[in-house]
Amino acid sequence: MMTTTEYLVPVLILGLLICCAMCLYRIANGPTAADRMVAIDILGTVVVGFVAIITAITGKAYLLDVALVWALVSFAGTLALAKYLVGKRLNE
Repeated sequence: MMTTTEYLVPVLILGLLICCAMCLYRIANGPTAADRMVAIDILGTVVVGFVAIITAITGKAYLLDVALVWALVSFAGTLALAKYLVGKRLNE
């Protein structure tokens, strides 16, 4: 008999894959740079979700450090891109 976790993990992975597909679509077809920026930020969050699921499955705690660093780098990249876009808009 399958446990709840065995049902839940594939559903979570499928949900994250759907989110990845939608983010990649928005990155490729976003009408503005801000739309692309938000999609890239969400994609970083989805990667952190994947790492969290892998951590739960494998039980290797060091992967949580990877998720934390990924989240921080994603956040810093979003801030840098936002600052660039604001500077670009002010120069117009």
